[in-house]
Amino acid sequence: MSKKTSLSGIQPSGRPHVGNYFGAMKQWVELQNQDYDCHYMIVDYHALNTIQNGAEMKDNILNLTIDLMAIGLDPKKCLIFKQSDVSAHTELAWILETITTMPYLMRAHAFKDAEAKNKEISVGKFAYPILMAADILLYDIDVVPVGQDQKQHVEYARDTAQKFNHLFGETFKLPESLIVKDVAIVPGTDGQKMSKSYNNTIPLFATKEEITKAVMSIVTDSSGETPMNVYNIHKLLKPEAELKVLYEANKGKYKVLKEALIEDLENFIKPLRENREKLAQDIPFVMKVLKEGAEKARTKADAKLKKVKKVIGVSF
Repeated sequence: MSKKTSLSGIQPSGRPHVGNYFGAMKQWVELQNQDYDCHYMIVDYHALNTIQNGAEMKDNILNLTIDLMAIGLDPKKCLIFKQSDVSAHTELAWILETITTMPYLMRAHAFKDAEAKNKEISVGKFAYPILMAADILLYDIDVVPVGQDQKQHVEYARDTAQKFNHLFGETFKLPESLIVKDVAIVPGTDGQKMSKSYNNTIPLFATKEEITKAVMSIVTDSSGETPMNVYNIHKLLKPEAELKVLYEANKGKYKVLKEALIEDLENFIKPLRENREKLAQDIPFVMKVLKEGAEKARTKADAKLKKVKKVIGVSF
């Protein structure tokens, strides 16, 4: 039996943090080692909605490629490539946009959120669900790993595929959401969900000094003997049975518990940081991975686009 295909899109939006790892990246590594043909796409055209500085974009893309391999994504086991290296993405997006209505796109969570906040919405932001649908449909993807709050992305791809198939005949496979269960919502240093927008993150490849600074800034609740914001990050690194002993023995000793978390974070991050440092010394290899990934992705995407052009009547 052939492997099922999966696709994950990752925006090159800056330095990843511990929440990104436990919320998604850890599962990407596990998936490549299971029975899946995994596609990991750096969605730089999606990122163009927010990053509009050429030097920053270039730097972010290169760093994200290094990050992905540093956490364990292996280009021999999975496909790592840039969205912008495969022109079929934007070409298919236009074709799909011609069969998509504005009221349908206005149902997107991102659009409704921006509208509620009276934000000015670019055409790219408005139409991004269709580019995302093109991203998925080009590769005959079986499953898209998403959190429960991202399920709508896959629903847009399914709806669009069904509409196209109804109009032009069976062309696209209908993807399924792969909801990864028991994915932790990682708290930040202030107790909210860890997010760059809240400025409450612990960088995934942090130095010991950065780890110390972040952990010591964790907001503690003085009303209880167990600092839950510290504990909730700590339990990602150690079994709760083991932590129970540590926290029982150090009730109210917040400094001691923070120091224990610093040590465990350093033990977890150090190998990742060292992997990253090695990869960063070999930029030609990183560029080779992107180039080879683009060639393989283009072969798949162009074959699908050729079929699409034939059924819509523009290819003779």
